[in-house]
Amino acid sequence: MLILPKIYLSPSTQEFNLYTNRGSEEYWMNKIADAMEPYLLASGIEFVRNDPQKTVVNSIEQSNLSHYGMHVALHSNASPEEMSGLLRGSDVYYRPGDSQNAQLSQRFAKIVAEELQKIYPIPQRVNARPTNQLAEVLQTLSPAVLIELAYHDNPQDAQWIQENVDNIARTIVKALTIYFGIPFAMPQPIRTGTVNTGGANLNIRSMPSTSSTIVAVAPNGSQLTVYSQSGDWYAVRFKNATGYVYAPYVIISQ
Repeated sequence: MLILPKIYLSPSTQEFNLYTNRGSEEYWMNKIADAMEPYLLASGIEFVRNDPQKTVVNSIEQSNLSHYGMHVALHSNASPEEMSGLLRGSDVYYRPGDSQNAQLSQRFAKIVAEELQKIYPIPQRVNARPTNQLAEVLQTLSPAVLIELAYHDNPQDAQWIQENVDNIARTIVKALTIYFGIPFAMPQPIRTGTVNTGGANLNIRSMPSTSSTIVAVAPNGSQLTVYSQSGDWYAVRFKNATGYVYAPYVIISQ
């Protein structure tokens, strides 16, 4: 199976799961998803995002309309009532089993956990775990993980999420670039480029390599949105395609 750097981004739709001080699970997970978008674009990762006004069932249904390299669900956790406010930690849930989707799910979950351990204040409490219960991991047609970033009923965990939105977003995208095998790029000023091939079409590729999959072609003279540069390659968007183009064939508007 060809794995393209394309994800379904599914922040929580649970508006009634309230944090200890302000906001809800839906609010803060969507803040993180918002912060992920510039990093995704800069790193050449195409994404489709769920509708926060709908439900997890709708998110699964929308995700299953296409195939993604990874379905990424963003959540925060809550302790059982008898332990309310006492638990801390991050759990990254993956699909168990030996299927290809399960193997990809487990691989990405472990990468996310390793990256989160670098920023979460108690690294030993960050774990990748299999799940036999979470529908968003088990019922998607694409490989999927569900990230429980921390416990929103714990004041320290809730504060950690609220004060580290950009850091968390950057870390998750960094994990995605490791998983897809592409360069991680910091957001750069968005520019406009013009294809200048002398007449031929310009290939837009899934990765910054001439051997990678062609996801679209841009005719000579076409306008591209340029998000970042990694070596001799630009991360771009052309019409509905996101990917990489060889930089010498693009003239950047001044």
